Amino acid sequence: MRVSVVLDCKNPDALAPFWQAALGYRLVDRADGYRILAPLEGEPPGPVLILQPVPEERLGKNRMHLDVHADDGAEHIRLLESMGARQLGAPIAAYGVEWQTMADPEGHEFCVVAHGRLAPDVPEGDA
Repeated sequence: MRVSVVLDCKNPDALAPFWQAALGYRLVDRADGYRILAPLEGEPPGPVLILQPVPEERLGKNRMHLDVHADDGAEHIRLLESMGARQLGAPIAAYGVEWQTMADPEGHEFCVVAHGRLAPDVPEGDA
């Protein structure tokens, strides 16, 4: 089984470089306006990200979002801001991590997590 994440967007060509930098992914295919991104060779596996062109504007808050785990959260936030992202609110610290909610250039929400853990380790069988 495999999981792909599909992001509806107005301009997949414009968003592809942003999400490549945000995730450390590479562009692997272009098809009928879609842009398909996947982890770099030799990097840990992750879901494929498909940028899907849609004509309508995004409405309301995302019901699902991506968490981008970065070794240096502040540096990654600066990089993404230089590519058109913006911070939404103040950073939040809870569960042993800190994260910053952000929006990509089209307004899709995501979080930059200050390090590679989402939460304290969960013992086997408790997930």
